[in-house]
Amino acid sequence: MPKIFHRTLSTGLLLALLMALLPAAFAQTQDDNILPVTEAYKLSADAGTPGTLKLHWTIAPDYYVYRGRMKFTAGPGVTLGDAQLPPGEKHDDPYLGPVETYHHGADANLPYTVAPGTTRLQLSVQYQGCHEVEPKICYPPHTEHLDLPLPAAAATPPANGATLGAALQQLGGGASGTASTPLPAEQAFQFTAVAQDPQHLLLRWTMPKDYYVYRDHIALRLKDADGLKLGAPAWPAGGVTHQDAQLGAVTVYFGDLELPVAIEGDTAARRQVTLEASFLGCQDGGVCYPLMTRDATVDLQSGAVASGVATPGAPTAVGGGADGVATAPAGPLQASLLAALLLALGGGLILNLMPCVLPVLSIKAVGLLESGENPGRRRRHALAYTAGVLASFAALGVAILALRSAGHALGWGTQLQQPLLVAVLACVIFALGLSMSGVVQFGASLGNTGAGLANRGGMAGDFFTGVLAVVVASPCTAPYMGSALAYAFAAPAVNALLVFLALGLGLALPFLAIAYIPALARWLPRPGRWMETLKQVLAFPMYLTAAWLAWVLANQRGADAVGLLLVTMVLLAMTLWGIEKSRTRGAVGKLAVAILALATLAPLYLLAQVPATANATATQAGTVPYSPAKLAELRTANTPVFVDMTADWCITCKANEHAVLSGAAFHAVLERTGAVYMKGDWTNEDPAITAFLQQYHSPGVPLYVVFPKGGGEGRQLPTVLTTAMVTQALEAAAR
Repeated sequence: MPKIFHRTLSTGLLLALLMALLPAAFAQTQDDNILPVTEAYKLSADAGTPGTLKLHWTIAPDYYVYRGRMKFTAGPGVTLGDAQLPPGEKHDDPYLGPVETYHHGADANLPYTVAPGTTRLQLSVQYQGCHEVEPKICYPPHTEHLDLPLPAAAATPPANGATLGAALQQLGGGASGTASTPLPAEQAFQFTAVAQDPQHLLLRWTMPKDYYVYRDHIALRLKDADGLKLGAPAWPAGGVTHQDAQLGAVTVYFGDLELPVAIEGDTAARRQVTLEASFLGCQDGGVCYPLMTRDATVDLQSGAVASGVATPGAPTAVGGGADGVATAPAGPLQASLLAALLLALGGGLILNLMPCVLPVLSIKAVGLLESGENPGRRRRHALAYTAGVLASFAALGVAILALRSAGHALGWGTQLQQPLLVAVLACVIFALGLSMSGVVQFGASLGNTGAGLANRGGMAGDFFTGVLAVVVASPCTAPYMGSALAYAFAAPAVNALLVFLALGLGLALPFLAIAYIPALARWLPRPGRWMETLKQVLAFPMYLTAAWLAWVLANQRGADAVGLLLVTMVLLAMTLWGIEKSRTRGAVGKLAVAILALATLAPLYLLAQVPATANATATQAGTVPYSPAKLAELRTANTPVFVDMTADWCITCKANEHAVLSGAAFHAVLERTGAVYMKGDWTNEDPAITAFLQQYHSPGVPLYVVFPKGGGEGRQLPTVLTTAMVTQALEAAAR
């Protein structure tokens, strides 16, 4: 004991001496190109998400900041929760011992609540870092004082795609549609638990007017309670059934929800149990909250009410970890901006080889061939196409930043969760196929194809071909793209836009290279009559793409929606045929074409009203549908789990399923290791799957995570799978 005391005392004195010398050391090195502390560590704050303050440090090269020396102090009327920080780089500091540090960038999510009447979010942020190359110095602890406006009223519609005004009227509430400022999650959804007797619990959610929880997204379990488990909840009457545009028929509870639950097992020897409740909820006509997780320690004897407290990292706790709650993996900003840009450039370049992009690239290839030996014309083609690609990626980046600032998320390819957009895209691809087959001419050459914009010149057609290439590229995720997109979805605005532009530059790079490198241009064959046959042959991949989009629509909205799409395509073909015939006719012919064009919109309007169908994943043999509760149950039972987040519109997902996940070798290793294959279908919007993707900083699907048998963090696999890779991961998880 004396040795331990003396060692601790000497370490403390040494640390105090170091802290005392730091200001002098720093002063002596001001002339040696040492940055001021606020330039070495640029702190930015985002208070746009109600209840959570997002902090980001942009760290200069050759500097780092200590994870363990970050401190947050609340101002007047503000109560702070535990900061959520990703793991840092571990190493032994000569003075501080084992530490974790951040290079390039660092992030912290800081939950908070405010007292009534508080109008400003005030707090102090303290941190400390060092310069790691000569002259090596460490800064003294530095404190910055933040004074931020609280989030304004949110007007974003809830994730279920529709307000529930009728439900509110049934419950005696007023009309919805004008959402007030969203409350912090702890205030909007108060959770308590009480023991009615040692074998029966009563759980209660208390919500203000206009707030509700989803019945089917409530997951319950007991923590560290060997021999005990919860029975099936006795759902009370009062749930409101709503036909949700994305989720189908859902049941929600407004106001107060009291849920009786029985404990199965012998509780005689136990004084208390800890209950974990995970749930999803929304503000009607306002925002939807990330997955919330609360712990309540219930006294089985006294009958005292136990208030639920937010589990650290709760907004992303979806299932996993040693006790069934996953530990969030390291954040996406561990990479530098330069690395993200290089990954994005490479991913965009490889995207040209993915099957979803190839049909549109055939249009551009024919355009380049038609330019012949005219270098100027070839460059104009390439530049206009590149401008369309870059503008589309920039627009996508701006949309993601806007939604992120409003507390929402947009994943790569999620626009194809909207059935109407899938149908419109199928019609556009079908029309382009008709053009390539010679049924209709949008311009003098296929390079002018641009949804009827040929009269504005060839460059307009090339520009909109670039736009179309980006739209159809979204179902694909090429190698290197995942890391770059994950960085962009969490990075500061300027960095995120640069990453999206780098993706676009990679996608357009082959055409720029052909246009500006004469040696490559000489490889192009000379134009001739054979090109008309090539155009007609390349029309068939366009028809196959339209057929694939119709299949996606069938899985989203069923046979009725596909029937309406086919009617739309027939009317579209008649309209295009009429356009060709009316070129030599008078006003009567043109009026008939206009009527046909308007009639084409009618089936699309009806298609938008078709309700969602149930996800097909649940009926597939050998798979378990994803749910946070089921994943937590399997993890508690020490079962290795292979989680596959997929969507019918995701080409990369389907390629992996065909090449690896449907093969005999995959099912054999599942049987050998005792692993469960859990599948989440994101074809339609699903808040629980969205929360899981956010937990692993995934910009979209596919996402593959293998959870080990004995607990611990899940292992995230690359977006493109091989049988050997999956086998190795599952065998390691089973050990």
